[in-house]
Amino acid sequence: MSISRRALLATSATLAMPAIARADTTTVEFYFPVAVGGPVTKVIDGFAADFMKENPDVTLKPVYAGNYTDTLTKAVTATKAGQGPQLAVLLSTDAFSLIDDELIVPFDNTADDKAWLAGFYLAFMANGQINGRTWGVPFQRSTIVMYYNKDAFKEAGLDPERAPATWAEHADYASTLTKREGDRVTRWGVQIPATGFTYWLLQAMVSEAGGAMMTDNGTKVTFTDPAVVDALQYWVDLNKVHKAHAPGIVDWGVTPRDFLEGKAAMIWHTTGNLTNIRTNAKFPFGVGMLPAGKRRGSPTGGGNFYAFKGMTPAQQAASGRFLKWVTAPERAAAWGVATGYVATSPAAWQTQTMKDYVAGFPAAAVARDQLQYAVPEFSTHDNQRVVTLLDDELQAALLGTKTVKAALEDAQAGATRILRPFQKS
Repeated sequence: MSISRRALLATSATLAMPAIARADTTTVEFYFPVAVGGPVTKVIDGFAADFMKENPDVTLKPVYAGNYTDTLTKAVTATKAGQGPQLAVLLSTDAFSLIDDELIVPFDNTADDKAWLAGFYLAFMANGQINGRTWGVPFQRSTIVMYYNKDAFKEAGLDPERAPATWAEHADYASTLTKREGDRVTRWGVQIPATGFTYWLLQAMVSEAGGAMMTDNGTKVTFTDPAVVDALQYWVDLNKVHKAHAPGIVDWGVTPRDFLEGKAAMIWHTTGNLTNIRTNAKFPFGVGMLPAGKRRGSPTGGGNFYAFKGMTPAQQAASGRFLKWVTAPERAAAWGVATGYVATSPAAWQTQTMKDYVAGFPAAAVARDQLQYAVPEFSTHDNQRVVTLLDDELQAALLGTKTVKAALEDAQAGATRILRPFQKS
């Protein structure tokens, strides 16, 4: 365990109970999703304790609200009832819906705000910047990367220090890595999860195919474009043609466990699982960028901080102070080390904490280096409905109950109906 992580956990241990509002202080409540990788609650509690020690006029109250969907639902319901949080960490893709419902306020109100926001990676700012304003501040952000079992690579005669670089090479590696005992598969060559974030995994392949799935203003989707068809066909063919991927639907949460148990030689998953895999892998593993079709590519992912309406002037000031504190380079570096999420600013990677971490664990820099190829995560107005519809159609194609073409045509038609009210005449 690194020195910075030990220090974080030691600090968090001093916080024996949730923060209690102190006399003559301003209370800031923020909702936080807990269904993410790493020792999240301990680190957040530690941050809260440290901030309050440095800022005795503020009481921070972290509220752990389930997964991202649970947290969004609770934040929206509470805010509409006039009892909402001041801040919440929600998916970066929730921005359009939160703006449409008039629940959040922008951050770039002063020159100081603009200078602070200019310090984040542009790739992480894209989803939160809409109509010339900044609505989301990057915090626990990620890309999709490939984890691979170096022992399995050696056993199959592959270079354990080199991940497959292209789609063709990836499919070939996956076939080579698949192990069978008679008709039974004991290890799949590759595993790409298709629950929870099906659209996100597809978007990676679409970007690699040189395409996009939506317009920048979130009012139209392009699911029937050739690049999208090619991407989904490639995913389906990993099983149907190459026989290197388990049939049907592979679960998001099970995928890291299957990798750790040797049931899959390569997996595609979030960088947010990096610390979990590093802690629990009993074999040497590698981390690689996703393979290129026409180009490299991965969507960004993860959560942004949002500021909700209804704050008092004192809460606005305290919230702004906390956000600048928690996203400062040293805290961003410590968060990345403790969880595996990508430190969100170039300055964070220049801290001694991060330099030491990368020196001892070079794989941690893969997601950062992949940012040059990153695209904004799929996001539209009424995003949850569109994503649910798309995921259902993608799963139908992966199950074989629909052809790739039919699934994408049905997804296009359904999403177009949902988005029609948001299209200006």
